[in-house]
Amino acid sequence: MKRYDMVETELPGQGVVFWPVGTGDSTTIVLGDNLVMQVDLRDMKAADEDDAVVAAVIDRLEETLPRPDGETPYLAVFALTHADKDHCCGFGDLLESSIRIGEIWATPRLWRELSEDKPMCEDAQRFQEEVERRVDATLKAVKDGKEPSSGNRVRIIGYDEDRELHSYAELPDEYFTFPGDVITKIDGQDVEDRFEAFVHAPFKDHCAGDRNDTSLALQVQLKASDGTVGRLLFLGDLAYPIIKMIFENSEAAGNADRVEWDVLLSPHHCSKKAMYAEGEDGEEELKQDLLDLFQAHASPDARVIASSRPFRDKDDTGNDPPHLLAREAYESITDYEVLCTGEYPSKEEPRPVVFALEPGLGLELVDVTDLENRVQVLKAASGGRRLLAAMGTTRFPAASFTGASVSHPRGTDAARAGVQQARGDKAEPTVQIGFGAA
Repeated sequence: MKRYDMVETELPGQGVVFWPVGTGDSTTIVLGDNLVMQVDLRDMKAADEDDAVVAAVIDRLEETLPRPDGETPYLAVFALTHADKDHCCGFGDLLESSIRIGEIWATPRLWRELSEDKPMCEDAQRFQEEVERRVDATLKAVKDGKEPSSGNRVRIIGYDEDRELHSYAELPDEYFTFPGDVITKIDGQDVEDRFEAFVHAPFKDHCAGDRNDTSLALQVQLKASDGTVGRLLFLGDLAYPIIKMIFENSEAAGNADRVEWDVLLSPHHCSKKAMYAEGEDGEEELKQDLLDLFQAHASPDARVIASSRPFRDKDDTGNDPPHLLAREAYESITDYEVLCTGEYPSKEEPRPVVFALEPGLGLELVDVTDLENRVQVLKAASGGRRLLAAMGTTRFPAASFTGASVSHPRGTDAARAGVQQARGDKAEPTVQIGFGAA
């Protein structure tokens, strides 16, 4: 029997899911009210094998996405940070699935690579073809005096000096977004009350650089009904120089709040390139200045995610990420151990890392066994995802799951203690899992 249960989960009512996909990125952000966003995708054939330790992400999305029309799984947005295979693997299968993608976010880098005849994997080509189709559909709608429909929408994020050479150049200004802009509209819907995405990169100066240097970088804010905010930081596969530029530019422009974070998806799958670079003597050295910036803008209970295979026992020259040096650096600036998707809760049976946004507390790490128990309840009752609307989730101090210790309550830990004191440990929490009666 195939062990699909290894990587099953239900989506939180509001929150984020980091799927175990080996060394690559697949992140699902749930805004609430039937709106879900996918940032990157890695769905490998290995997910269909017996004893799989990676998620069949597309299958899971088909099962758990909302169905506003009662039939079709609906993904409001798909955003691709850059066209490396470990960020878009399986995109062709996603297009051929039953899932409807309302809007796609793409960077100009794809057009430049095509014009320069640079090799792209098959899924990157499928992504580019789909974006071109949407550009054509949008231009036709504009010509007819209409808005493009859901399923045809596209947003181009970033600027390229070669813009006038490419098809997207003819799009009206409202279909472009640049660093420093805030996105509060998802697939034609105003969602400012529950979501904001601040664009940090790609920068114009790097449009002709390496593919990793043109990664889409975002700070995403999720907002609960009581005003509680959870902040996610996505930096693609960027390395030290550009990450430092993001922090320094944000501070200089009075946007320091836009680099604050509660959950950080570590750049380039916990690569040391995020905080190690050549020094004046040409030797690789730790760049403490960037670590200081990360720490200065982290919340008291900030968590770092490594979307990667399990860490090796040691870093060897030439090893791809994840790097122990990077993990140690992140753990020097936070109170908790790095959560690795390939090790959570164990290397043998990894599960998705799920954070739910809870009013009054923020982004809370959800007990994975609680999620799996609910999946089994649904299967037994044949009740579908709506059953989950009546269920809360079990919260727990994140340190208890990783072995990290905290000397005293702080941040959300302190808030949690206050909530428990007020209502008792057995009272049902307010976080909901699932989409309710949508």
